[in-house]
Amino acid sequence: MILGSGVAGAIRQADDGTIQAECNRTGRIRLGGAAITSGGATGIRYVIHAAGMHQGSSASVDSVRMAVRNSLKKAKGKEIKSVSFPAIGAGIGGVSMELCAEVSIEEVRNHLAGETSLKEVRFVLFDNEALKIFEEIYERLLPSGD
Repeated sequence: MILGSGVAGAIRQADDGTIQAECNRTGRIRLGGAAITSGGATGIRYVIHAAGMHQGSSASVDSVRMAVRNSLKKAKGKEIKSVSFPAIGAGIGGVSMELCAEVSIEEVRNHLAGETSLKEVRFVLFDNEALKIFEEIYERLLPSGD
């Protein structure tokens, strides 16, 4: 795994090289897969790396769905209580923000309906437009705020 641009690049810049070294040992992960490393010097405990797309290619709805699902499984495996997601596959990945939000929120909803260690799931988004889209999809899929 190479911490290139976007969220991965921001993680790389916030770290001292520890996370990239762990990624180098892990190697490439399959499309839709996820891997977990320490948080290095970032001040967070873990980083879950989700392969919504591979470098030089595009994301798909299926790869986003599987990347979110497998990230949630990694969180459960480490008994993580709180996790934050970017808009996996949107932007340079080519998946529309609407589809990204729908698939991501559906996967989180399905995961939380089962046995999990998670108490909090956040979507950390690039701008207010993305936030508005996620909020609208959330209200549509979970009208009672579940």
